[in-house]
Amino acid sequence: MDAQVLRKQMVEAALPLLKGRTVTDLVVGVSLLAVELDHEAISVSYVVREELGGGCSIFPYGTEVIGHPAEEIALWFAEGGDALQRGIGGAVLNAAAQRQELPDRDSREHPFDLTVTAGDTVGMVGHIPPALMRLKAFHPKTIIFDKGKSAEGNAEEGIFPMERQAELLPQCDIVLMSGTAMVNGTAASLFEMASGARDVVLVGASVPMIPEGYRGTPASVLAGSFWRWEDKEEIFSLITQAAGMQKVGRFMVKKNVRIRG
Repeated sequence: MDAQVLRKQMVEAALPLLKGRTVTDLVVGVSLLAVELDHEAISVSYVVREELGGGCSIFPYGTEVIGHPAEEIALWFAEGGDALQRGIGGAVLNAAAQRQELPDRDSREHPFDLTVTAGDTVGMVGHIPPALMRLKAFHPKTIIFDKGKSAEGNAEEGIFPMERQAELLPQCDIVLMSGTAMVNGTAASLFEMASGARDVVLVGASVPMIPEGYRGTPASVLAGSFWRWEDKEEIFSLITQAAGMQKVGRFMVKKNVRIRG
């Protein structure tokens, strides 16, 4: 399954949640973006800015969002021409996803609903410090890949060059990947590399919280987030001031949903 097919499957799975709904607001900041549906639900996602080009007025589609059907804008997640357009589409998916009843499964003894032992090897695609701290309490071996940290690699800290993913991810018992992998098109190949893992967990605000959309993949846990509409004014204001998750994260309602196993 290639990246576009996977994203299209996600949109199709979300159609019952999207039908009849309208995008009523959008803000795009330096690090984050947020959308609102029907003046009642909001969602926040990362801006994958390293995937974006430079120049002036190169994102004209941003003015085409407000007032348009959610179904139409969500399709950008599958068909968007760049990571920002796909990110907006993904945020629309997640705003709609909040109408689902998704039981939360997480505990100190079983972070992300995982059973982790000292004999396990945990792979992480995208350096996610809060998740890493929770798992390290169980002393597994860790293998971390991150574009910003993996250029040279640092085996002592468990950080390896990106080009070793195909070699090392198949050796992992548990794999965590950032939700931005769904936006930047790398999730499909990562799923293939991690197909033998006991658990594959997607982590972060950009994780599409549509369980049925992951059929045919090894994804087993979605560790994403919902957002309270009552906090919209402050969240949107912070994003327009270039705030990142460190500032906005206090409004996040973390969701940890097991979808397989």
